[in-house]
Amino acid sequence: MAIHTAATMPLSLSRRGALASAACGFGSLAFSALAGRTASANALPLPHHLPRAKRVIFLFMAGGVSQVDSFDYKPLLEKRDGEPLDFADARTLARGDKGKPARVMKSLWPFRPRGESGKQASELFPEMAGHVDDLCFLHGMHTEGVAHGPATIFLHTGTTAQVRPSMGSWVSYGLGSENENLPGFVSLLPSSGNGGPRNYGSAFLPAVHQGTAIGRAGIPAADATIGFLSNPQRSLAEQRQQFELLQQLNRQQAATRATPDSNLEAVIESYELAWRMQQVAPEVLDLSTESPETLALYGIGEKATDSYGRECLMARRLAEAGVRYIQVNYTDNSNNPAWDQHTNMPKHAEHARAVDRPIAGLLTDLKRRGLLEDTLVWWGGEFGRNPYAQDNGTGRDHDPDGFTVWLAGGGVKAGFSHGATDEFGHRAVEGRTHMHDLHATVLHLLGLDHERLTYRHAGRDFRLTDVAGRVIHEILRG
Repeated sequence: MAIHTAATMPLSLSRRGALASAACGFGSLAFSALAGRTASANALPLPHHLPRAKRVIFLFMAGGVSQVDSFDYKPLLEKRDGEPLDFADARTLARGDKGKPARVMKSLWPFRPRGESGKQASELFPEMAGHVDDLCFLHGMHTEGVAHGPATIFLHTGTTAQVRPSMGSWVSYGLGSENENLPGFVSLLPSSGNGGPRNYGSAFLPAVHQGTAIGRAGIPAADATIGFLSNPQRSLAEQRQQFELLQQLNRQQAATRATPDSNLEAVIESYELAWRMQQVAPEVLDLSTESPETLALYGIGEKATDSYGRECLMARRLAEAGVRYIQVNYTDNSNNPAWDQHTNMPKHAEHARAVDRPIAGLLTDLKRRGLLEDTLVWWGGEFGRNPYAQDNGTGRDHDPDGFTVWLAGGGVKAGFSHGATDEFGHRAVEGRTHMHDLHATVLHLLGLDHERLTYRHAGRDFRLTDVAGRVIHEILRG
């Protein structure tokens, strides 16, 4: 949503007129788009234990990257390519295909050992593969939901059905923002489908913890910004006068309430944040100050990589400026998750070209700036893809039972692999890691105990991991 600055609001108004104008001026500033902790640094919540990471950059690959075509090497797939086998799973059962043979399909991209660790990685992500010694792979992932909508919502909120706070909102609630002039949680180019705003929403948490959406899926990242952060029609002194009048009215309104109103308090805090953001956010989002070498590192200026390169560079700048949780979304548009290749697996290569160099550039840039040490980078989708050809065609169906994500920096082991799928890459069989476990581990690295990070709502205590989840201690650096 846009940030409005009431360019047309007159300076001299009656109280009734001021309140009416506020509805279409600065007062319509959407606190849902300005979520973030506005407390000063000395009032920030304390973590539960010593954190390994200060912030998270989540590189969300909407639609589900195929693990067996990227980082989960399965020689048996090539050996038995083309053979009909019965892969009875949730998707085949849902379609009534139980007992119907499916054709084994090998990886479309060859694998080879990379780095000092010798990690097998395919040619799908050649530049990302050059960083395997910095990455921690989780090969035993499994999750809830066999369709994009439920699985995506589960990835972001820990539930498939209920409206619950998103992970970034939980992080903002638990830790606040490092920078009182910026939101604690930002989502870059989010989709309006498959959960839409729920994927960065605060649900029943105080509204100040909702994510700030910058741009939207389907538009170039070059056009993604926060609108109305400046007002050339009014001087700074006039804008401050408007702002102070509005806040005075808001506080008077709050004072009349018999009990505290969290939504009204969120509005007041959001207006204050918006005022401060006018001075800081434009500079943070302005990539023109970066060197030509840095822009090239992210692939900015080249057609295939420009948009996602800009997202990744904005993420680095937001992280550097103190934003706690940054979603960097990659999807075609609101109704078509990018990596969802049911009939055309070669399409994976097009999407890989768009993200491979920018992600490698982000890792390089964070590392050379000393930011990777306390920044946790998380890469992955809502599930993976099956090792057989869907309907014996040229694509792969959804696989929530066994897939791969990777983490980097922020206290995890580098050049390390945890867990495994079966010999076909179909189901997680070793080091099984549920999405709740991944959530618990990310919170742990930020200094938060997932069992203690709770909020009482509707008569019970809620948490991101519900009544499940365990920290994956095996991947933590000593």
